[in-house]
Amino acid sequence: QKYGYYHCKACNIRWESAYVWCVQGTNKVYFRQFCRSCQKSYNPYRVEDITCQSCKKTRCTCPVKMRHVDPKRPHRQDLCGRCKGKRLSCDSTFSFKYII
Repeated sequence: QKYGYYHCKACNIRWESAYVWCVQGTNKVYFRQFCRSCQKSYNPYRVEDITCQSCKKTRCTCPVKMRHVDPKRPHRQDLCGRCKGKRLSCDSTFSFKYII
């Protein structure tokens, strides 16, 4: 799981997502995300590891996890190529066998 930056060229809308699924050890994206306006699917133009804002590490032991993610923001299952139309959402499971 990585953090991605998206840009819809048709609508000129930009968005970010903490639900970018890549081939392990690479930035090769498995699933596209859909623009909320025109429903065209896109890969992120930039991908980075989800890091702790306190210690700047990907996997940290900080008592308070300050990630580059807003945990209160709901995951848009209807715009996610991985869980669109599926029973379970990306934010509720981490295993492929429950999604596909």
